[in-house]
Amino acid sequence: MTTTDPSSFHLQAGKAAAGPYAVDIDPERAGWGHSSLRVLDLPPGGSHRLATGESEWIVLPLNGGCTVVTEGQTFELHGRESVFSGVSDFAYLPRDAHAEIASEAGGRFALTGARCERRLPARYGPASAVPVELRGTGNCSRQVNNFGAAGVFECDKLIAVEVLTPGGNWSSYPPHKHDECRPGEESELEEIYYFEIAEAHGSEGVGYQRVSPSGRGRGTDVLAEVRSGDLVLIPDGWHGPSIAAPGHDMYYLNVMAGPGQDRDWLICDHPDHAWIRATWPDQPVDPRLPLYDAPLGDPR
Repeated sequence: MTTTDPSSFHLQAGKAAAGPYAVDIDPERAGWGHSSLRVLDLPPGGSHRLATGESEWIVLPLNGGCTVVTEGQTFELHGRESVFSGVSDFAYLPRDAHAEIASEAGGRFALTGARCERRLPARYGPASAVPVELRGTGNCSRQVNNFGAAGVFECDKLIAVEVLTPGGNWSSYPPHKHDECRPGEESELEEIYYFEIAEAHGSEGVGYQRVSPSGRGRGTDVLAEVRSGDLVLIPDGWHGPSIAAPGHDMYYLNVMAGPGQDRDWLICDHPDHAWIRATWPDQPVDPRLPLYDAPLGDPR
């Protein structure tokens, strides 16, 4: 097992910028095989062209809306004011394609990607079809927007979800891992966490992310204070908790992909902490959740 400098796993805002992207993490930069994330800031009237290459991508508005043109189709994404205000619609881009993203009012857009083999059709994902899940109870309560989850939206390799954790709560808890293939029990998936922290009373806010070695891979070991725009790369290891500071809700975007033939999210809980799940039925879900629900219909 090789232990790597923790700073290579926690990338503060701006440290992963490249070219037109505020965040540009690909398999080469991460040192793994599949998962990618880009974050694109567009000014009012701005546009950006890209080639998808050997990866499939989902264009997800973080704030603002945009138009996505690809494969002879045009997708109008209504988007949202912020990640803390609502579920967003999105667009799927196949591998070996070209696309243009344009925004009349400007905005910030995530491109979640995964190297893949199958070339699926370009598609629109309506916000109304995104399952909003409440996971955990008590101070482990959090909200999961399963826009790109396995079994929800078809991709070849890509799995992507959003998690919202009310201030003072813990999510990604109990710590869990998915760094080895054990059919029916655990998937091998690389994972990217991208964070945004809600401001309050003039303070930008912070959160905390823990990753501890599982005895596999690189021996990933991170205890990071995270702020808006930060990333944590997780090639292996027990990850969690993700801790939201009191008064500051935490958002993170999870991007996952791996070498398995089946696109599954199968996890193994840390044996020292798995017992916490048994306490959840005796506690109510945090009444602050959901922060919002998926809309009944989409403005088109």
